[in-house]
Amino acid sequence: MATANIKEVARHAGVSLGTVSNVLNRPDTVAPATRQRVLDAITTLGYVRNDSARQLRAGHSRTVAIVVLDVANPFFTDVVRGAEQVIEGAGAMLVVCNSGEDSARERRHLELLEEQRVRGVLITPVDHGPQPTLDKLIQRGIPVVLVDRGTGRANRCSVAVDDVLGGRLAMDHLLDQGHQRIAYLGGPLTIAQVADRHAGAAAALKDRGSTADLRVAVTTSLTVAAGRRAAEELLALPVRKRPTAVFCANDLLALGVLQELTARGLRVPADVAIVGYDDIEFAGAAAVPLSSVRQPRGQLGRAAAELLLEEAESGATHRHRHVVFQPELVVRRSSDQPRRTRR
Repeated sequence: MATANIKEVARHAGVSLGTVSNVLNRPDTVAPATRQRVLDAITTLGYVRNDSARQLRAGHSRTVAIVVLDVANPFFTDVVRGAEQVIEGAGAMLVVCNSGEDSARERRHLELLEEQRVRGVLITPVDHGPQPTLDKLIQRGIPVVLVDRGTGRANRCSVAVDDVLGGRLAMDHLLDQGHQRIAYLGGPLTIAQVADRHAGAAAALKDRGSTADLRVAVTTSLTVAAGRRAAEELLALPVRKRPTAVFCANDLLALGVLQELTARGLRVPADVAIVGYDDIEFAGAAAVPLSSVRQPRGQLGRAAAELLLEEAESGATHRHRHVVFQPELVVRRSSDQPRRTRR
């Protein structure tokens, strides 16, 4: 069944197209009786306002997009919820796009969003190198805010967590527990957060003058399955070279490591300690509650959305800002046993 259009509403109500437009956009300018006649015609005909076409004619939209690395990761679920609170509070709608850690897929999403003339884009980019597609959006006047990713660029805002500090916190904790063979698990290293967390761990070793061995195990993704595969590889090492602690770039990897270790009969933390990153809800609810570096997930989303709406409203007068939150280490049973007390 075809949807009634505005001309049919005007004809049914016996008014001009301009009067119908005023009822829809400036109802106070229309006499009450006439306004009611138009509203009755809209109800009778089942007219649905084509808001997207109106927004495209005006050159802007009430839709904001957020592009995340992995929609299945609860970390991004919490970030999206935070952003959604702010966006919906401003009378707009948030659309979620999943890059799946694939730069080509990310680029296709951004090209489609540009065609739709979205009001703005919140994004955690796959790569931390040049971002020509984002630059193109900004040149078109579409605000872009990086989420969970810092930027040294003057033409976009960002909201991030100090991941170098987060890496230091995790490594300092494991060294304080007496570990001398530690694995850092994460990848690909082209993801800035993964690289920064490793950099923090390596810096902690250097600053303390530690002789501990840090083994880097690069994964192809940040999933539970990738964590299980990496744990298999670590367990294939000779016992005397096997890490006694694993610091994972996110909690999904840490959960995968925990699953594989327990399936193989190893004790956590007695045989291998584990520290994750993000402190998603599942970390504390795991069979062995996971130690994790906590990020303020909801705050990240809310702050990014506020910056984007601020820029969308102020335009050229907007001053770009880079907000950095501080992480904190949450110690749970997966790493709370000092190595020196074990036999």
